[in-house]
Amino acid sequence: MDLSIVIPAYEESKKIARDVVEAAAFLEAHDFTGQIIVVDDGSTDNTAEAAKNVGAVREPPVLPHNVQLNVIRYETHRGKGYAVRTGIKHSSGKYVMFADSGSCVPYEDTLRGLELLKSDACDIAHGSRKMRGCHIEKTQSLYRRICSKAFHWFVIHDMKIPAEFTDTQCGFKMYKGDVARHLYGEAITDGFTFDIEIIMRAQKEGYRIREFPIDWTCDRDSRLSPTRSSWRVLSELLTIRRTLSKK
Repeated sequence: MDLSIVIPAYEESKKIARDVVEAAAFLEAHDFTGQIIVVDDGSTDNTAEAAKNVGAVREPPVLPHNVQLNVIRYETHRGKGYAVRTGIKHSSGKYVMFADSGSCVPYEDTLRGLELLKSDACDIAHGSRKMRGCHIEKTQSLYRRICSKAFHWFVIHDMKIPAEFTDTQCGFKMYKGDVARHLYGEAITDGFTFDIEIIMRAQKEGYRIREFPIDWTCDRDSRLSPTRSSWRVLSELLTIRRTLSKK
């Protein structure tokens, strides 16, 4: 298996079919053997059914013969970190990535990260919306940009994340497969800040992380509310710091 693509999804019945189709088209266009793993994080709509229907028999087939579709659903909403962790646990690719639902980043940008991994320039490749070479089609709202800057300041100064990481929360990351399965197998964060835990664990174990520029269009239909989620985010960060400081 060349590449496993994990798509965490919560209440994404209107988007998930497009996500699967675009991921499959990318894998087929580049002749990759691959798997698409959709993880329905306890949605109350028909997200899982919409994803499964893409893989149903139809003419012409949406999924090429070299692409597998695996839809995982559980009843209780646990958080994005739990969903990504679940998907990576079920992956088998030489390389593994996760991509947010909504097709905010074209799958062709995956090639930039894969080039870094295949050349052994790094073990983990992060898409970044803030590097030179990025093309931003639609930006976040001013409020979200302010919240993002505040979060970035906090993780650099309090969590000691290196300032060279420009975009820790971008939902477009890829890994050498064994590295992903190892790190996520140890991770404990269920919510939004799981990326920070993975970065900190990777640094402690000596894995190399590189960023690469992406093309990005903001999906204003986001499941994260900075106002409602602020205390949970802070609690997760403090738990991560406390847990990893013991190691």
